[in-house]
Amino acid sequence: MDAPLVPTAPVRLRVDFAYDGTDFSGWAAQPGRRTVEDTLATAWRTILRSDLAPRLTVAGRTDAGVHARGAVCHLDVVEDDLARLPGRSDRAPVQAAVSRLNGVLPDDLVVRFVRVAPDGFDARFSALERRYRYRLLDDPARLDPLRRRDTTVVRRPLDLERMQEACAGLVGLHDFAAFCKQREGATTIRTLLEYSWVRDEEGVLVATVRADAFCHSMVRALIGGAVPVGEGRRDGAWLRDVLVGARRDPGVAVMPPHGLSLDEVRYPPDEELAGRARAARTLRSLPGD
Repeated sequence: MDAPLVPTAPVRLRVDFAYDGTDFSGWAAQPGRRTVEDTLATAWRTILRSDLAPRLTVAGRTDAGVHARGAVCHLDVVEDDLARLPGRSDRAPVQAAVSRLNGVLPDDLVVRFVRVAPDGFDARFSALERRYRYRLLDDPARLDPLRRRDTTVVRRPLDLERMQEACAGLVGLHDFAAFCKQREGATTIRTLLEYSWVRDEEGVLVATVRADAFCHSMVRALIGGAVPVGEGRRDGAWLRDVLVGARRDPGVAVMPPHGLSLDEVRYPPDEELAGRARAARTLRSLPGD
């Protein structure tokens, strides 16, 4: 009598990818809409020849129109399915996955790397920080038409030093409710690691925003809070007052999505991945709460 077949254990894969968000309705799958999640999951289903698309867990969910140069997700696949990807070639299965995925993906979504994830890796909860960039131009005549899809234009000149000083006051562990769209049961306490501005050689103001995590619309609202300060309509202390007030202020506009890009997700050493994931699942509070 033949021994029963024992299913092979799933293999967790880390996937690094990038996309132009212009024609996507954000990351999260939505019925009837073109999303990054659906597009990438469908590509995996195609190359794995599976009846069902795999479940993807992403490090940072982006809104419609937001771009990414350094996005990360993970998925679990059957080891035998992964092993079949190279076909008759001598490529490693993860190398074959990259070329096969890019062969079926559209031009605005590219897979950079696929690798077997270390033990304890979770693309979302193991992350130490996410780094976003926002491009803002205050001189419409200087707009490079080739950058119109990733650069937001404002009509009034902006004072870089005023913005830099005001935004530095937001760095640290705070309740960012004033800059987030509230979601029931979700905390708005975050550690903002950096919020800085520079003006590049083309005259574009580029913001770097780093945090351990972000809540919904937080980055674009933080940018929107800096604009009236840079225009001189608000003083530097106003932005800090908005933060302390912990409620949405009509003076803070949520800026257009196309100026925003997720540039990097950073993780701890392999031996600390599982511990970081456990800690990130713990509901955060401010000191003294």
